[in-house]
Amino acid sequence: MNNEIRVLEPKNVWNKFADLNAVPRPSKHEERVIAFMLDFGKSLGLETTKNAVGNVIIRKPASVGMEDRKTVILQSHLDMVHQKNADTDFDFNTQGIEMYIDGDWVRAKGTTLGADNGLGVATIMALLESRNISHPPLEALFTIDEETGMTGAKGLQGGMLKGDILLNLDTEEDDEIDIGCAGGIDVTAKGMYREVPLREGFVAYKIGVKGLLGGHSGMDIHKGLGNANKIMNTLLILGQEQLGLRIVQIDGGGLRNAIPRESTAWVAIKASDSDKWDGLFKDWTHSLKKEFLATEPNLQMVCEAAHLPKMVMDTHDQLAFTDAVKNAHNGVYNMSATMKDLVETSNNMARVEVGNGQINIACLTRSSLEEGKMELAKELKDNFEKSGYEVILSGDYPGWNPNPDSAILELLRIKYIALFNEQPRVVACHAGLECGILGKNYPGVDMISFGPTIKGAHSPDERASISSLQKFWKFILEILKAIPKK
Repeated sequence: MNNEIRVLEPKNVWNKFADLNAVPRPSKHEERVIAFMLDFGKSLGLETTKNAVGNVIIRKPASVGMEDRKTVILQSHLDMVHQKNADTDFDFNTQGIEMYIDGDWVRAKGTTLGADNGLGVATIMALLESRNISHPPLEALFTIDEETGMTGAKGLQGGMLKGDILLNLDTEEDDEIDIGCAGGIDVTAKGMYREVPLREGFVAYKIGVKGLLGGHSGMDIHKGLGNANKIMNTLLILGQEQLGLRIVQIDGGGLRNAIPRESTAWVAIKASDSDKWDGLFKDWTHSLKKEFLATEPNLQMVCEAAHLPKMVMDTHDQLAFTDAVKNAHNGVYNMSATMKDLVETSNNMARVEVGNGQINIACLTRSSLEEGKMELAKELKDNFEKSGYEVILSGDYPGWNPNPDSAILELLRIKYIALFNEQPRVVACHAGLECGILGKNYPGVDMISFGPTIKGAHSPDERASISSLQKFWKFILEILKAIPKK
């Protein structure tokens, strides 16, 4: 299946991507891909090291005639978001990604593709392996755990890198040059609830929300996409208000940086209301599908009979829970006042788990402003604490302040116009790039971020444009040839 990928142009990049995608590399489980990168660097006879947290650094001397140029750091992250469709049988810890070609796109079979940030990694590998490409001295930095905490970037102490310019290859529109990004913080609410015996005369159902597009919880947060946890909570509130529905268990969403696509809940209602339930559930489904018709055409809400439980959530605790989820902000909170069409602050209610007397609600809050990030985090904290939950703020990382006077920005702008006869879009993104963290320990390094077009990142709809990678490869080769002297 993956062999058809290897004949695509540029072959050296697609071959490295196919090699990389054969190695399991979900976030927090990068041991095999770290070993893979160490073996790769050493096989080329290049200086190859690993730091204490697992980042891999490979250094390559300049090509002939480029020895007097500034050293360039090429940076991408090794880990990938591990999301799959519910009906896809796949183990990210043991299996390689199965890819196929769909027109101009490379996709994966029912899982994330790993183009985020695997295409950046593969591009750097192709440059390191090359023998006929003009380039300055290179430092290749492959970080770990970007998707679930950026602990790799956080663990890269000052002094390890010697480069003057950093090219981060981790953005997803090939006509964009990124000069800034959002910071983020995890907001986690944990609570307990009382379980009470279910009286006689009840029936149980398993209800599901599925078919949502999902996507990147930063880059896609402005699109008005459905959040499975929020939609499920709407169904639960309608059920409790109109039929006295009782909650048994909930399993919704997944990773913090992915907009949740699916949620499942087990509930109970009075058996005497079962006919009424059938009609109301159809009405609610119709109403919600109509509400999300423009953004979520494949939204589904399903219901089936389930085994009758012995215990359900106490009614007082249930009201506190559904209120907490309802009142917690999800989606865009503020738009930027300084950059057009840029989301400034947002929240993604990523995970909702209820069962065995325990509640866990996990959110990822992002903002390009530190004060905006903490304002929304505090609002969420206050909301959850009203329901008696403990709230933990963790994984805080800084944003990357734009520098419109950057020398490397001007170089990229000139080269882009010369190559493609159009102006690039100079932007900041509502996502967590590692540049913000790396800039803390390397304040003198001139940083920029760009990459090939990738759609649907952080979801099983992730796909990479074949023609865009060709454009991106041409662009980066011209940039490396034009790096100025020291």
